[in-house]
Amino acid sequence: MASLADSLRQLLLDPAEAETLDVHGVTEAAVLVPLHVLPGDGLAAVFTRRRNDMRQHAGEISFPGGRRDTADRSLLATAVREAHEEVGLKVQEADVLGALQPTPTIVTGFAIYPFVALITRPKAWKPNASEVADVIELPISDLITGYARRRVLRRGLAFRTDTYVADGHLIWGATARILADLLDRLTLLGEHA
Repeated sequence: MASLADSLRQLLLDPAEAETLDVHGVTEAAVLVPLHVLPGDGLAAVFTRRRNDMRQHAGEISFPGGRRDTADRSLLATAVREAHEEVGLKVQEADVLGALQPTPTIVTGFAIYPFVALITRPKAWKPNASEVADVIELPISDLITGYARRRVLRRGLAFRTDTYVADGHLIWGATARILADLLDRLTLLGEHA
């Protein structure tokens, strides 16, 4: 696990430097991209499915995260705090390795800063019932094979976009862009299984 962490660190952006990158968006937000090794399935990523009654991004698959609070000393602090609030991941269970390229949300105006962590998987996830419908763990290999440009229908508008489908879960939008950056870096590392 230590060699995997060291290898990943070399491919990721420095977290402090990533926070200085400009991205179009009115509201700063951060997500944690939690990775861990699933026995028999290799490296996996942890996502949340937002509740269907949420005002923004209802029912969508995303990484744990949210908007920056004034008390957060950094965007990395936002990502770690939000992961704890949304899925119960404790700070000591996450080894933050680096960052990915920040990305905007097109409609809702968020500037999202993603931070990658190798985690010790908790015995049980503790999803925040007010925000999170499910915690989803998907093998990286399934995400890679589930990539396609697909037609997505949202709010009566149809459009073609990059998507990932794994275990029946559709990932698109900003989460798909973050995932694409991660998978590109993992390809360089050779971590597909």
